[in-house]
Amino acid sequence: MSESSDSGGGGELDRTIGLAGAMTIGTGTMIGAGIFVFPGLAAGRAGPAAAVSFAIGAVIALLVALPASELATAMPESGGGYYFISRGLGTLPGAVVGIGLTLGLMFASAFYLVGLGEYAAAILAEASIVNTTSISVGPIGIVPLFGIVAGILLTILSVFGTENTESLQNAVVGFLLAILAIFLSISGLDLLGVRGTSRLPEQFAPRGFGPILTTAALVFTSYLGFAQIATVAEDIVEPDRNLPLAMIGSVILVGVLYIVTLFIAGSTFEPSVIGAMGETAIVELAREYLGFGGVVVILLAGLLATISSANASILSASRALYGLSSDALLPEAAAKVNREYGTPHLALSFVGGVTVVLVATGRTEVLAEVASFLHLIMYGLICVALVVIRRREPAWYDPAFECPGYPTVPIIGGVASFALIGFMQPLSQLLGVILVLLAVAWYLYYARGIQLKDNL
Repeated sequence: MSESSDSGGGGELDRTIGLAGAMTIGTGTMIGAGIFVFPGLAAGRAGPAAAVSFAIGAVIALLVALPASELATAMPESGGGYYFISRGLGTLPGAVVGIGLTLGLMFASAFYLVGLGEYAAAILAEASIVNTTSISVGPIGIVPLFGIVAGILLTILSVFGTENTESLQNAVVGFLLAILAIFLSISGLDLLGVRGTSRLPEQFAPRGFGPILTTAALVFTSYLGFAQIATVAEDIVEPDRNLPLAMIGSVILVGVLYIVTLFIAGSTFEPSVIGAMGETAIVELAREYLGFGGVVVILLAGLLATISSANASILSASRALYGLSSDALLPEAAAKVNREYGTPHLALSFVGGVTVVLVATGRTEVLAEVASFLHLIMYGLICVALVVIRRREPAWYDPAFECPGYPTVPIIGGVASFALIGFMQPLSQLLGVILVLLAVAWYLYYARGIQLKDNL
């Protein structure tokens, strides 16, 4: 096959996303999963110690965000981790990671949309429009139906311009941060006994310390947002400045929010109780501390947060697909850019279509862990790619940001990323391996022999 072009035959994307937009793509994605979907699942496994699980995830994410920020300022192109790895480690690892990244983001998008359906159904139940026993009635069910409709609408919104996605993210994330600041302050003061009797738990890890690492593997989906910023790098203005600020800043901000939220949630309810609450456990937490008014606000916030997460993930998955197609590793149609709106409309349509099909499965934990599996492979290889590129010193490599603590930081980040995969449930590991093998098979069938140009 012929050598591919880095610019892609379908056209270039418009740079329309500023620092605030980049931050909200990362922060909005991570808040949706970590705070509005995972507290019941995580605290149900580990109790208050689930806060440590999120802290472990934050450390690993930061150890990857630093090398990724250096690579992103040297290669501010669509595809993010795929682009870095393909230029650092070669076409086969790049193709496997690129396909895995696209699939992982679609799995994550579906996971967020199922959470969105849960919140929409909970709002209807709270308003007595439906009762909880009828939520799943019908050939599809109310929960996935809401997710499917939202997925279609978000895809259409993205097709009509990236600035639409940025505007939605900025508004939603600003509102969410204000709500969370108030909610966590009030519930935290109550928990500590400042406003009454202390509710601190007698046992920090009622189920032992074993579940901490398995829970960290489950909830790592919460930290996928910073990598999504790199995936849309070609849409970001002033990438030398805005990419590292957005990637590192979003991890630190949401990491603090996660730890506080999970400690409060795990301290308020017993693991068996909060685990049974499922994806909307944060609603019951609001009911406990703020009453009905708090429930209404958190239900609205949860709906917006899951919209935000799904919105950013669909956008990022389409850009990963666009990057693969630009390099001729996928059919060139995915790299076509709509002349009027400056967006890869065919890539977005494909991503949105597959995502809504996945929503119908409703398997939230499996969707989340498979997304984490595929991203952890990419994160580990990003760290390896930085070391390889630094040792090779290609003429085009001139990053505006350099990873502090090199080479220790990328080495630890890579080892930690690969190690966390070992703590996932066997089904997620199996599905993840199958998807990686399918990506290898696609490369051997379609893309073997393609030689990628260097970045510049």
